[in-house]
Amino acid sequence: MPQSPAPNEKQPISDQLADIALKVIQPGGLICGGSGAFWFLFNQSAVPKAIASAVIGILLSYGAKLLQPIHQGTQQRFAATGKAIDSGIDQILTYLTDKATGGTPEDRYLACQALECQAVKSEGVIQHDGIFTPLLAEVFVSLSIDSTATLPGFKAFSPEDMNEDLTIWRFLAKTRSIPTFRQLEILAWGGSGKTTLLRHIAYCYGSRQAPRFAPNLIPFLLILRKHRDNIAQANAPTLPDLITTHHIPTLPVAGNLQMPSNWAQDVLKRGNAIVMLDGFDEVPKAQRPKVAGWINQQIQQYSKSVFLLTSRPKAYTEQHEDVHDPDHRIEFPTRLWVKDFSPKQRQDFVEKWYLCQTRYAHGGRDTPDVRQMAAQSAADLLEQIEARDELKALAKNPLLLNMIVTFHRRNPGAELPRRRVELYKEICQLQLKDRPNARKLQTLLTQCEAQTILQQIALAMMKQRWEGIKRPKLLQGLKRILAQKGETIEATEFLDQVVQISELLVQQEDEYEFAHLSFQEYLAAVHIAQTQQEHLLYAYFDDDKWKPTILLYAAQVNNPTTVIQAAVKQGATDLAYQCLQELPKTKRIDPTLETQLRALKQTVQTSRYQKLEAHLKNGRWREADNETYRLMITTVGKEEGQLFDSEDLLNFPCEELLTIDGLWVRYSNGKFGFSVQKDIYMQCGSIPDRKYHEKAWEEFCEAIEWKKGGIWSVNYDASTPRGHLPAAGAAADPILLLPGLFTHFCVVSLLSHHAL
Repeated sequence: MPQSPAPNEKQPISDQLADIALKVIQPGGLICGGSGAFWFLFNQSAVPKAIASAVIGILLSYGAKLLQPIHQGTQQRFAATGKAIDSGIDQILTYLTDKATGGTPEDRYLACQALECQAVKSEGVIQHDGIFTPLLAEVFVSLSIDSTATLPGFKAFSPEDMNEDLTIWRFLAKTRSIPTFRQLEILAWGGSGKTTLLRHIAYCYGSRQAPRFAPNLIPFLLILRKHRDNIAQANAPTLPDLITTHHIPTLPVAGNLQMPSNWAQDVLKRGNAIVMLDGFDEVPKAQRPKVAGWINQQIQQYSKSVFLLTSRPKAYTEQHEDVHDPDHRIEFPTRLWVKDFSPKQRQDFVEKWYLCQTRYAHGGRDTPDVRQMAAQSAADLLEQIEARDELKALAKNPLLLNMIVTFHRRNPGAELPRRRVELYKEICQLQLKDRPNARKLQTLLTQCEAQTILQQIALAMMKQRWEGIKRPKLLQGLKRILAQKGETIEATEFLDQVVQISELLVQQEDEYEFAHLSFQEYLAAVHIAQTQQEHLLYAYFDDDKWKPTILLYAAQVNNPTTVIQAAVKQGATDLAYQCLQELPKTKRIDPTLETQLRALKQTVQTSRYQKLEAHLKNGRWREADNETYRLMITTVGKEEGQLFDSEDLLNFPCEELLTIDGLWVRYSNGKFGFSVQKDIYMQCGSIPDRKYHEKAWEEFCEAIEWKKGGIWSVNYDASTPRGHLPAAGAAADPILLLPGLFTHFCVVSLLSHHAL
């Protein structure tokens, strides 16, 4: 690494030009764009304009040679291709490395935080031979945000804005003017890309590539599972102490980075920080009140700065239900949900991923033949996904899509797994058997029942509600399991090979955890099925942490009727319904079992709609409307608090829609119901073509008095006109009824449904 010049030493012209080139690319060329960045940096440089304009183009083409002392390892690749994209990415990394080892302390910190987040680290995506780890800048696809709970958040955006996908940057851009946006909770189930989103933010800010419209902030990405013990102790460190003592020293190249006294505290107090707290759901339940209390204290102390918290939804809501002291409950004013991948996002990711992998596999060449190979592979995969509804459902989840594309590249020509349970099965087989055998490894994993051993560990961790386990405790459990199986292998050696070869278990400092929680859930479900211990599940029907395990169990057993019946008996009708949805749609089953399942489905539906029927029968219209929303949002696989999108309702199951509509029509004597609304909507001039007809919509809203005298509202008294209900949750706030918001994406889609 070349030494940085002394402060008063003038750099050579070539070094100044290299610095300019790096900075020109850095402000946004790869991610955010930014043509004005060049002129800003140009004006700030000491290089005459005449020289710069003549040399910059040459520098970008031959950047590898100018930066040869730093890029010895990639010199051959650059010489072969000379492509700007390769040069640009490596120049950014060189720039970050230079900043991390020189420049001001703040520059060094930012570069170190960016370097920590430069590569894609998708938990649950196992590393395979021939599969390269891409840089985040190469494959990142912006996640769309669904803002549902905080109405000021909606009012911050125009109807035109809301017609477009909202990204996290749109919210960050308004943190100065809207204080409620300074505390954002981001909720999503596992594999939805929450951690990757925070890493993207940290990388953009650390490398100074955040969009221009976003505020200039210093990023602090804090993984809560790494800091939870420190935070939960009696004398917990303050946020500045945690950053200075525990966060900064762990960053790459940080070394002996010494920040100025009170630097972190000053940044936080000025409101120049964005503090990202990742994984509240990974904090043990017993520690959550203390961790929540600590977070509340830091927010109160540094209210001008921005705080982002990610969590699975149940862990977040549990602390509201179980903790009565408001000082130990997290209540962020703005709640955001990460949306599933859209077809366009799915396509973008697959194409970027395949281009990256194909380039890496061909020495970094970015030539037409390489791009054609990448495009063909991506097109083949996307064609398979589009041809099967089961794969499209899986591909909505970024983690599962990443697993699918990895499987596809490693197994060209092989049929893709149709269901989530099959995908996990293939991966476990690949990691524990096929991969070691293909590499001709002499490993214990192929000499014993490695998966069965891991299944027992996974089930034990599920019972204890552990997502991580200390090494001594894990070794103790392994020794016991190995002894029970009569295995003579050493627990230590087995554990090391599981981590190093299979990568299903990963080590996080002094703890071990499964590559992704979903692997723990899958392996526990397999063990319960294989050992016929279904009764263990009955105690967890009301425990959301066990929900994925129960669903994975139902998806793999030959006859799931007993577990579904038990769920219905205990009142877990939503869970029973989801178990039914896990069953393969194309698998031929025994006629007797098919009859049982058909009868069971009727029982589940009857039980599931009892509450709605009771509300409607007694004229409790508001409660019935809220229950309608709950039933419908859970039917499409979302959580309470989220909104529908057009795809949810265009593809809403006909049988469920007709059941809900039938109950409304029956108990309102034909006054309310979706079918009633559709008739009125058609009379207003619309046609059921699944498109938004503005004039018909305006007339419809006035006819049913959702809009009256220019005011939008939903009412539940006896005077409401025909077709006024249901609003299916729109009553949470009338703004959701505005054209271009709730209506465009939801009501119009629903009223165009062919089942009505």
